[in-house]
Amino acid sequence: MSITVSASVRLGAAVAFGIAVGALPAMAQPSGASDTRPYDERLLRLSEILGAVHYLRELCGANDGQAWRDRMRELTDAEGSSALRRAKLTRSFNNGYRSYSRTYNACTPSAQTAITRFLTEGSEIADSLMKAFP
Repeated sequence: MSITVSASVRLGAAVAFGIAVGALPAMAQPSGASDTRPYDERLLRLSEILGAVHYLRELCGANDGQAWRDRMRELTDAEGSSALRRAKLTRSFNNGYRSYSRTYNACTPSAQTAITRFLTEGSEIADSLMKAFP
């Protein structure tokens, strides 16, 4: 299977984004403010993508081990400033994983296409987040 390293690396940049903006909420929101961020919808989608990629790459023999789960853990550590935020991020990751575990039992050309599309979408989300919140 051929997956560009650059797409995978750019998706990994999402974790860097999460770490980079980890301190932002404390500075940007007054004490007692809601625990939401303007980028939450994209961050939740990114979490879902990480879960799907984790399942599909293992299914297709990428031998990534826990790399995608570790990236999700880093993102959750950086962005999960409350139990509710951590739960939302984790739920999105698990939904992505479960959705594709019900759909694919073998690595097919369709599964490989899904991986490529997810890596591209994840990279685009990460890039847009890093541009919007430098």
